[in-house]
Amino acid sequence: MALVHTIYSRWILDSRGLPTVSCKVILDQNGRKITGYASVPSGASTGSHEALELRDGGEEFHGKGVSKAINNINTVISEKLVGRDFSTAAEVDHVMLSLDESGNKSELGANSILGVSMAAHRAFAQLAGLELWQYLRRLYFSSLPAATKFPRLMCNVLNGGAHADNGLSIQEFMVIPSGGDIVDDIRMASEIYHTLKSNLAKDGYSTSLGDEGGFAPTFDLQAIVNSQSEMENPELNPTKVALKFLQKAILDSGYTNVNCELGMDVAATEFYDTQDQLYKIDGLSLSRSELTDFYSQLCEDFPIISIEDGFAEDDVLGWEVMTAALAKKIKLIGDDLFVTNPKRFAEIGLVNNIANGVLIKLNQIGSVLETCQMINKAKENDYITSISHRSGETTDSFISDLAVASQSEFIKLGAPARGERVIKYNRLLEIYDSLQTL
Repeated sequence: MALVHTIYSRWILDSRGLPTVSCKVILDQNGRKITGYASVPSGASTGSHEALELRDGGEEFHGKGVSKAINNINTVISEKLVGRDFSTAAEVDHVMLSLDESGNKSELGANSILGVSMAAHRAFAQLAGLELWQYLRRLYFSSLPAATKFPRLMCNVLNGGAHADNGLSIQEFMVIPSGGDIVDDIRMASEIYHTLKSNLAKDGYSTSLGDEGGFAPTFDLQAIVNSQSEMENPELNPTKVALKFLQKAILDSGYTNVNCELGMDVAATEFYDTQDQLYKIDGLSLSRSELTDFYSQLCEDFPIISIEDGFAEDDVLGWEVMTAALAKKIKLIGDDLFVTNPKRFAEIGLVNNIANGVLIKLNQIGSVLETCQMINKAKENDYITSISHRSGETTDSFISDLAVASQSEFIKLGAPARGERVIKYNRLLEIYDSLQTL
């Protein structure tokens, strides 16, 4: 039991140079003060069913200010929590959730509630003398096996879609190391990333970076037709060229398709034409069955084990077609489809029997409590989970602890580059190292 002594929020800049919420929660246990800090990420390609991220509008920061969210923390939320005793951080979340009955957190803002939620969980972990991942395990995932399991890395090393202005329809091309020792996996990811950079430069492509630290070369159709590279020919499309670069980087780094596989975050909502119900990808206009065939062929040509958001967030028929064709072969992960929402997951995923994996993003639902409820609901129904960062990130490494605590199968942290991504990889290394010294 501890008293909430202080809650305070201010704005900081995220990895895109836009303001986001930073928060601290100070607990008081018989005069012993403990402080938990947190900062909230933000997405670029956001699902329409996500909890509301409260922004100011107006001229400051081009409408992206967060003073309203910060004010909600420093007034409404603080007034309700400060001076009260709590046994767990989950109790804090329950109280905050009762303050916003909008259904999508539009009254207080998901970024307001989440900032306090994350900071409170950190503070209560310290109060218990536990690492954050240990506290989360004890509080939400106590029924899991006692052994510590690390997630497989999904490393976004080529960026497209809403994360880069480069002609690639698909948003993320990922390398997925073998799932052995997390230290070896991170080393592999780093080596492949730098090999990819060299290979792109050799072929005359830009090695500028997208929002998530992956490279963002331009793979437009005309450039492919005109290219003299041995890797390319006029029959290839931008998607295949990108995948070929990944495959070559793996081989040139001394690994094989057994050591490292591939994944894609398609973010298909971004190129779905709702009027004619066609998907505009790589200069093509594809029906549901044609897009499924497109994915099936890619899976035959490349060692792809995961496709995220292969169809638009509300195209249930498309998801049904893809699930029937591919669910027994690869992981089909819903991000915009489920938005880390247990209710939507049940109504859309379970009722229609679509997808077989759930992407987990803290700020899609807006509290640690609800995020962990979503993870448990997915596990109960034999869906795999992948803990994910956002394209607009901070140097908060909360999700690394969450992935270990929940024994999630995968984690998405972006490329092994840029401080806001690297700190999360380094947190996994830190957790691993701490376990070796126990």
